[in-house]
Amino acid sequence: MMTGNYTITLAVVAVHIPIEVHIMKPKIYVETTLISYLTAKLSRDLIIAAHQQITQEWWEARRQAFDLFISELVIREAGAGDEVAAQKRLDALKEMALLELNEETLYLARELVQKGPTPEKAKEDAIHISLATVHGMDYLLTWNCRHIANAEMRKGVASVCMSLGYETPVVSTPEELMGN
Repeated sequence: MMTGNYTITLAVVAVHIPIEVHIMKPKIYVETTLISYLTAKLSRDLIIAAHQQITQEWWEARRQAFDLFISELVIREAGAGDEVAAQKRLDALKEMALLELNEETLYLARELVQKGPTPEKAKEDAIHISLATVHGMDYLLTWNCRHIANAEMRKGVASVCMSLGYETPVVSTPEELMGN
């Protein structure tokens, strides 16, 4: 057995490994009324004019914080009506990703109409809800407070979606997504 003092040298090596971190932005399904309010000439109706102003402020200050999505239905609705106004709406949609309208979304939309909360006359509104739901959006952004952003219908919509295994997105107006 040997006794004595021994020196042990440990080498520490620093390694720099670049890691790309992608922070996922919340996903928003943009329903047609938002684009209509964004691009329309200022309304003489005070409430609509206020909604237009809020929409403009949200668009300028907040949209970059989200990933924005639309559907063929939004494109079709935005392209209807006056040709000049329709072109403004369609131009505003150009940078947004497109969600697929498939059998799953159509089935959920039919269920929303047949089982309850969405009236037959608002079938396309049910499609907007189903697109946002099936594709896992965090938010559905709209000014349609009759059939989409309707507090009295939310519970029924959520119930139908949950019964089919879906979680509904938060349905919101731009005013509710202005940040802190």
